[in-house]
Amino acid sequence: MKYISTRGNVEAKGFIDTVLMGLADDGGLMVPSEIPVVSAAELEEWRTLSYQELFLKIFSYYTNDEIPYEDLKEMAYTSYGNFRAPEVTPVRKLSDSLYVLELFHGPTFAFKDVALQFMGELYSYISRKQNKIIHILGATSGDTGAAAIQGVRGKEGIKICILHPHGKVSRVQELQMTTVDDSNVLNLSVHGNFDDCQKVIKDLFADLDFKSKYHLRAINSINFVRILAQTVYYFYAYLHVEGSAGKKINISVPSGNFGNIFSGYLAKKMGLPLGKLIIATNENNILERFVNTGEYKPGDFTSTYSPSMDIQVASNFERYLYYLTGEDSGKLSSYMAALQSEGKITIDGTDLEQVQTDFAALGVKNQQCLDTIGKYQNEFGYLLDPHTACGIAAYEAFNGEGEIGITFATAHPAKFDEAIALIDIKQEFPAQIAALFAMPQHQTVVEHDKEAVVRELKAFYGNEGSVR
Repeated sequence: MKYISTRGNVEAKGFIDTVLMGLADDGGLMVPSEIPVVSAAELEEWRTLSYQELFLKIFSYYTNDEIPYEDLKEMAYTSYGNFRAPEVTPVRKLSDSLYVLELFHGPTFAFKDVALQFMGELYSYISRKQNKIIHILGATSGDTGAAAIQGVRGKEGIKICILHPHGKVSRVQELQMTTVDDSNVLNLSVHGNFDDCQKVIKDLFADLDFKSKYHLRAINSINFVRILAQTVYYFYAYLHVEGSAGKKINISVPSGNFGNIFSGYLAKKMGLPLGKLIIATNENNILERFVNTGEYKPGDFTSTYSPSMDIQVASNFERYLYYLTGEDSGKLSSYMAALQSEGKITIDGTDLEQVQTDFAALGVKNQQCLDTIGKYQNEFGYLLDPHTACGIAAYEAFNGEGEIGITFATAHPAKFDEAIALIDIKQEFPAQIAALFAMPQHQTVVEHDKEAVVRELKAFYGNEGSVR
């Protein structure tokens, strides 16, 4: 297995080099040169596997034996050993047609833990084996930052800097990041929105001299390993739905940056027989507009009750577009150039028909989000966070008669109590979250300017060279 760039101007890489590259050096995103297909017989054999065993089966297709099996096994079991649920991502049945995959049982109570606990172990492993410093740089709309920091805090040979939009994440999300006082962690609170933060990150990774000098590595879903790790729980969800024989299984996914839903697209290409992949978003509905009209055009930014999806430029969209063009790097590059010069991408005809075959999408308004939270609390005694509520609303819109829907619960409701409180629901915070409010914060507030961020990074990195 080799990995190539969506834009076609990077020499094929192995697994570890792909991990370390993150954003491709030509500005594209790394993808496998071919996608392995799991047979129906093999899929059936996987039903009895634990989450960790399933993880190892899927990753074995992609690692090229660059990591000895026992080392990969140790990383997998260490990564998921601190999850509060022994199943890692338990499947909860709410009705005969609706299941919820709970992805919030990791240390920061959000789905990002599932991939980032492993990525922290993987980066630490690579740092030790290659005796190299790793400087992780990422942007977050709320959950990635906390999960990434938790995954690498205190680890030797690794420093991490996370940019988050100042005042535009939930209070708990902010505290989970900024109450960490480890010397290898830097939090930059950026005046602007998530797209502003992400643009700075992409500009820095595109500066190949700076990227090389300071050993920058990606933790965001621009890194293919994030996508691959998330693919595992699509398989897990499908394999753990009761009474699904002969029924179509749809999955509804709260999505802002297109990474989580693209993991499902990858799972389908690997042979997982899913029905609809349903994109749930909010008023920042660029993905809904693309699916319905074929126009991908960033609009005006809106703050919502589901802030982790307050995104207008979906970084992983390029990966999907690459496959939509038939893996034509030239055509893909033309689309991305048009986005840069004209501010939009437009597709039509058979390509649009394919998009609408691959996905359904719904932009959920703030009030509908709150109404859904109240409805499911009253009818099922099940408290949804606002992002999961968007996923449930999209499930209700698109799940057909006799079909089964699985909605991903991407965060614990305690992370978004500002929204929950609006409908007079009082929740009891988990002890780990309640403790955050008494802790001091550590963050630096900066403008959304590349040079301002560079100054902070240079001070943080110091004069460290390439060898520890």
